[in-house]
Order: sequence, then structure tokens, then C-alpha cells
Amino acid sequence: MSQRELAGVSVIIPVHNGATWLDDCLASVLRQEYSANTQCPALEVSVFLDSCTDASEAVVDRWSAVLRNAGCCVTVKTEHNDKPRGVGYAKNRAVEQSQGEFLCFLDADDIMLPTRIQQQYELASKHHDAIVGSRFFRQPADSTARYTRWANTLTPLQLETQIYMSHGPTVIMPTWFCHRSVFDRVGGFSEEGAGTPEDLIFFFHHLRLGGRVLRHDDELLIYRYHPHATTFSVSEETIWDLRIREIEERVLSSWDGFTIWNAGKQGRRFYRSLSKESQRKVIAFCDVDAKKVGSVYTYEESAERPKPRVPIVHFTKARPPLIICMKMELTGGKFEENLASLFLQEATDYHLFN
Repeated sequence: MSQRELAGVSVIIPVHNGATWLDDCLASVLRQEYSANTQCPALEVSVFLDSCTDASEAVVDRWSAVLRNAGCCVTVKTEHNDKPRGVGYAKNRAVEQSQGEFLCFLDADDIMLPTRIQQQYELASKHHDAIVGSRFFRQPADSTARYTRWANTLTPLQLETQIYMSHGPTVIMPTWFCHRSVFDRVGGFSEEGAGTPEDLIFFFHHLRLGGRVLRHDDELLIYRYHPHATTFSVSEETIWDLRIREIEERVLSSWDGFTIWNAGKQGRRFYRSLSKESQRKVIAFCDVDAKKVGSVYTYEESAERPKPRVPIVHFTKARPPLIICMKMELTGGKFEENLASLFLQEATDYHLFN
């Protein structure tokens, strides 16, 4: 497809057994609004049905007629395999069959707010090198409260510095909107199937290639929380290993030495997960626990002789740079107060890994 053939926005919807949610999802496409002074982009809905065994195909077929009657181009492809090929595979096929210059990603179980496409289109049109996300409403409203607050309150700088957190990408995948060149440059999503964090892999690759991350500060999506969500198929261990590799490559490789803030379980796990080369750069752990401060952590599982030994110092004695393995908002503000007292600069003096 040549560049001059591209026009408008393609809404990319991968589907596996999404019949329960698809009516709300596709109705939200139909409800998109544009202000009088905004040129309405041509709109395409590109759906890929990945080995569905429920009524998803019938729902999509019914909505395809409705959307076409409203002036949308609708592109649908269905595959029936012995088992679903996975979200990454379905997203790639939906993108490949689409025609839009811009891609608006939408999961089958989520709902776009009426101004989403207009708002993100205007921003992405000015930033062809960026993944543009948005704030979101969580449904039910009280689910994952800490995660929602974190994602919705990150500063523009933190969108590209707090990328090693356990939450995943700093803008959630169902809010992604980007120029097609972003997808082409990365080369698409991982197709390794169930249990693969294809969004985080894509996100990290995009940043390594010099891509940017932006967020529209309106809530433009209703992000549903339910036990059948794809995110639950990805293990915490898989995410951990991916984050470790990324922070080693992008941060630790350029440091001569560093301190790990947290001499407890999480900090020690971080240390043990590092390569030997990175472990040798650890100058100290730091903590506030009087029972730990002044002692030495011995890495007993190490095959090295003598076994690595790392001193534990009070946080006020810690020398930056630091990797902070503390969970936020769990100490009644005490940890945040301690960190602020050191007058350190995020992404220069420390990175968060929790």
C-alpha cells in the first residue's frame, strides 16, 4: 500500500469470544462526535475474529451493516484454527487489512467516549513519532484504584521514565492511537500467543527506536475490569523478566555503580534477577529498618566464591544513582517523604522499579 493511498483513521479491534462486550464496544464507535471546526477523518473499523466459539461473528456481522449505513468503512476477517492465535496475531492481522493513515486501538471489552477519535487524532496528527494514549475511567470504578490513579496522574516526563513499573506501559493499550509509521517501524506485535505481554514488548521496542509517548488528559475510554480479561493470562514472572532486561539495557548498562533502595524481599529479588555484570555494580542496599541497616546481605545462592556480599546502609547515606524497589502509597506517605528529603531527580538520580 503506497502512502498516498492511506487516509483517515482505522479502529483496530482484535476479537476472541467477545460477544458479551461487542455491542457496547461497536456502539461507541458509532457515537463518535466531531466539533464544527474539526475536519472529520474518514473512519474505518477493522475487526479480526480469532477462532471465536461464541456469538462474536454474528454480533460483528450485525454491527457491520449498521456502521456501513452510518458511513464507516468496515473490514472484517475471520479465522478458525484449533486454538486462538493470540492478541498480538489478531492485532497484526487487523492492522494489515486496514487502510487508515492513523491507527486507533480498541479492545472488544472496552468503550470509547464520544470525542476520543477527534481528540487523539488532533494530537497524533502533530506527532507522527508518538504513541498517544489518554486518561480513562475504570469500570467497576473501585477496581485497581492504585493502578488507575498512577496511570491517570503521570506527568509528561514520567510517561517515559516510569516505564519499568509492574503496571506495564505508562499509557494503557486500549487507549493507543498512532500514525501507521509507528506500527511499521516497530514491526508489529509479538505473535508468541497466550501469556505474552505483546503490548509491553511493542512499547519497549518503540521507545528503544526513539519513539515518544504522549497522553491526552481527557478521559476518553471506559476500561473494563473483569476476570476474563486477556491481561490475566500474562504471568507476573514474565513481566518481571521483561522489565529486568529492559532496565539493564537502557539504564544499568551506562552506570558504573548504583544502590538498591529496599533491603527486603523485593530489593533482594531485584538483585538476584540481575546479570552477574549488573550485580557487581551494586554498591549497597539502603533501607530504614534498624534491623537491616548496618548489616550485610550475602547472596547465598550464588555459585561465586567468595559469595557476593552487599552492605545495607541507612537511606540518608545512600549514594545515587538508585533503583527504587519500593511500592508507592503503601507507607502512609513516609517513603515518599523520605525520598523527597534527598532532593533527587527522577531519571537522573533514580529510577522506579516496583
